[in-house]
Amino acid sequence: MGLAKGNLNVRLGRYDTSKIKVRTGGRGTGRAGKAGGIGCGTIVIAIIAALVFGVDPMQTIGVMQGMDGSSSQVSQQPQLSEDQLCSTGPYADEACRAVQSLNETWEPIVRQAGIRFEQPELVLYPPGPISTQGCGNASSAAGPFYCPADMGIYIETGFFDQLAQMSGTRGDFARLYVMAHEYGHHIQNLTGMSAQVRSAQAQNPRQANQLLVRLELQADCYAGVWAGQNRNLLDPDDLGEGMRAASSVGDDTIQRRAGQRINPEGFTHGTSEQRMEALRRGLQSSDAGACDVYFNS
Repeated sequence: MGLAKGNLNVRLGRYDTSKIKVRTGGRGTGRAGKAGGIGCGTIVIAIIAALVFGVDPMQTIGVMQGMDGSSSQVSQQPQLSEDQLCSTGPYADEACRAVQSLNETWEPIVRQAGIRFEQPELVLYPPGPISTQGCGNASSAAGPFYCPADMGIYIETGFFDQLAQMSGTRGDFARLYVMAHEYGHHIQNLTGMSAQVRSAQAQNPRQANQLLVRLELQADCYAGVWAGQNRNLLDPDDLGEGMRAASSVGDDTIQRRAGQRINPEGFTHGTSEQRMEALRRGLQSSDAGACDVYFNS
């Protein structure tokens, strides 16, 4: 008999801290300097906050855009073992399960492509400001994000406690979709795609948003690849939830809900239809190569 539906994080299996990198973070834990910028998944958190909690998405995004390259030198956070960190709450546990599943899915794919695989570091930090090890300062108000400079996926688990207020089981796959999307940015970092996009943006600023849209859609596609590679763990409700989550974070949906005129020139992540299509592409193919389309066309 199978496990009960709607309990995807249990179906992911127990984490093994020898197979993941986990550390705590907080003010004063980072190094000075800003290299490569904070990751690109902030809009996912911004729109979820807007839809569920009525938070202005531009306020959330502004936190990330307003970061500087300084690092405050204040007292260090107490250091916990990896097991202790993963046991600090249900969503810390879920994050550790998810990152292990993502590692196990992506390592053979990356190695088969002839690229050196390196695990990202899962950084679980308390509410408030966070000094990253390479991307400057941020705040837990910005939600989960990826820092390419230190290969860190930064998560303040209290946000997921809020997200759990979503009705039914919809929050389950929504959280994992966010994790898989941020991990997609890690894959782009390993392949060099993130650096190529930053270089192209610097050379052609007018194309910066269009390039960013391609990067975000590829990360959505990579999230779908992870889901497709683990289809045996999913049920139809999870798959439908993924499509709804992708639809809800489209730029056109964000602008419409904010009462703005739809402005394609201001898109940074793609339309709802594009994001659904990207997730579906990865899910149906289960092939990372299918996600190359966003930079081959």
